[in-house]
Amino acid sequence: MFDLITYPNDILKQKTKDVKKVDKDIRKIVNEMKKIMKRNNGVGLAANQIGLDISIFIAESGNKILTFINPKILKFEGEKVLLEEGCLSLPNIWGKIKRYPKVEVEYLDLFGKKKKIKAQGFLAQIIQHEIDHLNGILFAEKAEKLYKIEEIDKQEALNK
Repeated sequence: MFDLITYPNDILKQKTKDVKKVDKDIRKIVNEMKKIMKRNNGVGLAANQIGLDISIFIAESGNKILTFINPKILKFEGEKVLLEEGCLSLPNIWGKIKRYPKVEVEYLDLFGKKKKIKAQGFLAQIIQHEIDHLNGILFAEKAEKLYKIEEIDKQEALNK
């Protein structure tokens, strides 16, 4: 039904539009997003990464996949920390990027109910990464350093 979009593709650079109504069609899209994320060994996926101009992302948290519709970050907490990130839309590219350790987010769930979550650690990182996607920003644009997977493999081999 949908395929993973990789860079360069204009939809990845565009701000997405809010979902007007959360209905069964939206729930079908989210189910498809979950399959695509799992198939590609991801921990998060934004709707524009599968070619849809709507403000939805999913994020893995423990053994659950959370759905965020029309998410808005209400608050950032703590000092930014330098973290490592990759992206399904930028295959084989990793980088170092500064993210806040805690965020508070308001969003709609799969039934259109308004919710809030306070996230920290890896989930906070995923949320910031995916909201960047919804705003048309790729992590590579904010990264302090980028490298290809092959470079990591080479370094690991040298360190053994």
